[in-house]
Amino acid sequence: MSIYHREILREIKQHAAQEGAPYVDHGDSYIGTTKPCYLIRTAVVRQIAQDWIRRHPELTTVDYLDLFDSLAQGESSNEFSFLGILVGYLPEFRQTLEPRYLDRWLERAEGWAEVDSMCQSTFTAKEMLANWKQWKSLLVSLSKSQNVHKRRASLVLLTKPLRESADPRLARLAFANIGKLKSDKDILITKAVS
Repeated sequence: MSIYHREILREIKQHAAQEGAPYVDHGDSYIGTTKPCYLIRTAVVRQIAQDWIRRHPELTTVDYLDLFDSLAQGESSNEFSFLGILVGYLPEFRQTLEPRYLDRWLERAEGWAEVDSMCQSTFTAKEMLANWKQWKSLLVSLSKSQNVHKRRASLVLLTKPLRESADPRLARLAFANIGKLKSDKDILITKAVS
């Protein structure tokens, strides 16, 4: 566990105690995880993330990659979701992020909340289109994965870019992935398709 990861986890636990947020050690069926989690309000978690980023302006891309690899391996659902929230708040980092890292982090995603925290409103159309060849390759690969969480990611990663851009490449890929997954009966997929 990285030192930054340790610091973040300590803050999550402190805020959970202050908020009186329950700790569920066998997951939460609503968010679809079997990982333990602190049921902290999203607004509180977002504030923790914003404050943490302000306190660490010195972090490099390498530091962030180490932190995100560590958070992805965390025991709790909160740690994985925090990874997605941090990425969302770091536009300079996202512009340099190679999409292959998402594939690696999504190996440990569990449940719609973890996938969506990383994928649903994180990446912009401009960021995807600037590196379209790699993003397209990742999104096609995710749609074919045996891992249902990666299949969901292949759909929800395109949500924000499609709202932001009329670029036909985004729409074509979204409809292609929906076409591949529309017969998938897992709830994680049926909800994303609808």
